[in-house]
Amino acid sequence: MAGERRLGLASATALVVANMVGTGVFTTSGFLIADLGSAWLVLLVWVLGGLVALLGALCYGALARQIPESGGEYVFLSRTLHPGLGYLAGWVSLVVGFAVPLGALAYAFGQYMSALGGAALASPRLTGTAIVLIAGAVHAVSLTGGARAQAIAVAIELIAIVLFTGFGMGQLAHEGLHNVEAPGRMAGLGVALVMVSYSYQGWNAAVYLGGEVAQPKRNLLRAMVLGTAIVTALYLGLNAVFVLGAPASLLAGRVDVGRIAALVLGGPRLARWVSGLIAFAIAVCVSSLVMAGPQVVARMAADGFLPRVFAVRPGRPPRAALLAQTAIALVALWTASFASLLTYVGFTLSLVAAATVLGLVWQRHKQGPALAVPGWPWVPVLFLVFVLGATAFTVVERPQESLVGLSTLAVGLLAFRLQRRRAARQS
Repeated sequence: MAGERRLGLASATALVVANMVGTGVFTTSGFLIADLGSAWLVLLVWVLGGLVALLGALCYGALARQIPESGGEYVFLSRTLHPGLGYLAGWVSLVVGFAVPLGALAYAFGQYMSALGGAALASPRLTGTAIVLIAGAVHAVSLTGGARAQAIAVAIELIAIVLFTGFGMGQLAHEGLHNVEAPGRMAGLGVALVMVSYSYQGWNAAVYLGGEVAQPKRNLLRAMVLGTAIVTALYLGLNAVFVLGAPASLLAGRVDVGRIAALVLGGPRLARWVSGLIAFAIAVCVSSLVMAGPQVVARMAADGFLPRVFAVRPGRPPRAALLAQTAIALVALWTASFASLLTYVGFTLSLVAAATVLGLVWQRHKQGPALAVPGWPWVPVLFLVFVLGATAFTVVERPQESLVGLSTLAVGLLAFRLQRRRAARQS
């Protein structure tokens, strides 16, 4: 039946978890330990990142109850503040939130698979291309079938992560902890929080499919909060094993912290097993981004901001939008560098999330208590303080990545103005 909402709480929660658990949790702590110096400060940043994500989920849940439609920040900002900001959010979601990270995820997948050996897996970019195309084909066939496969994959992933974390904790109790006496450097906390925010991106994934979720006024908020809580617990456990299980001298500045910690704790066999686990987790995240991202493009097309070819009827996969996202992701896969991705993506998406919560604050000011916001006013205020404070530190400490992020926003605004002028000439 057209327009039927097909995704339940379990599928929506699985989508949130799968969107969050990607390369970030397995790669970020090497940079954090280099910048902060202390394992305890690294774990504190992961706690703060989970708290900010939970605050954001509560805010987005309030908006989702009022606007239970697909499209995420694009729809929220268009309705609460201005269509131009909604267009900008859709632009950022397509490029920074989905396509570029999808390309980076695919490359990371290829790297971990190549570490497992085999001539067929020797090229990370070719292997990454294969996983993107396979995920695209699965979700182009059926939205419901893709969601079910996603839920099964997430369940397997969670079991494997819990098993590894349990083993690592046992080894830590037996062999002792590393990096616990270093004094640490508090000055780097702001930038560290932005870097960690990349790993927590995805807590809002359910709102991109709001039009497909059954009982959205109840399930959207529950899926985001439940998914965020699950992932925060997983991140703390995993990163405790990473930063307490190996010396800082081996971890600092390294991407493959999971493999290094596994090598120290259990030897080469465990390191290979963990590399396989990470590759599987990345593949699940690739699938979730392929599933959620095209919904934004389809919604913008339905509203006339993109060509109508990207629009889709309810209940059908957005195949044209999926093809466009896949093309952009493959370009990023074959051209992108991983060096500054964490900061760039975290910075840019944080600004969009802050604008969305400002839209919630403005709507609450206009509507009063009729718009129920959990923990009002402290939940949105604390979210904005954390996010805007961290991005301000990033502008000072990492001006190059910040400039690229601001340039991305400027290009989006220019595209919106050009589109409006073209529409005005045609009317």
